[in-house]
Amino acid sequence: MKEKSIELLNKAIADELSAVHQYMYFHFRCDDLGYDLLSNLFRRTAIAEMMHVEKLAERVLFLKGEVEMKAAEDVQKIHEVEKMLVLATKMETGSARDYNNWANECSKNADSVSKKLFEALVEEEEVHLDQFEKELENLEKFGDKYLALQAIERSKAGGLGASAE
Repeated sequence: MKEKSIELLNKAIADELSAVHQYMYFHFRCDDLGYDLLSNLFRRTAIAEMMHVEKLAERVLFLKGEVEMKAAEDVQKIHEVEKMLVLATKMETGSARDYNNWANECSKNADSVSKKLFEALVEEEEVHLDQFEKELENLEKFGDKYLALQAIERSKAGGLGASAE
């Protein structure tokens, strides 16, 4: 029972660490380009994913398991905003699907606490998915003008980006 939960929790940690790394990379790229809205979205999402790692790790330790701190994927060096958002939606969709499945698996193994944790994470991943989908829709609707407006706002603010906060 608990061995399967520990395995699934560690898989989730690996996925969340990959998300942290990927979203921070996107944050740095968008910040460098002056796209403050997107930069901040990626940074806030990365921080939320770090909090997921913490919750998952606490559960692994409670179950007397070993926390594995290895990212599942390497960072993809994507420079185009549309491709960043497409990958982000794909990642969030995959996490929500996996966590739903893993909640069911934990339920089968009589581990209701891990089940509830995965269910809560599904809800949070769906919020992230919604945010990324909205940004993708804005980009599709307004095109490069959407990005240009963000860069103009940065210039009006004196060039201070997310890194200056």
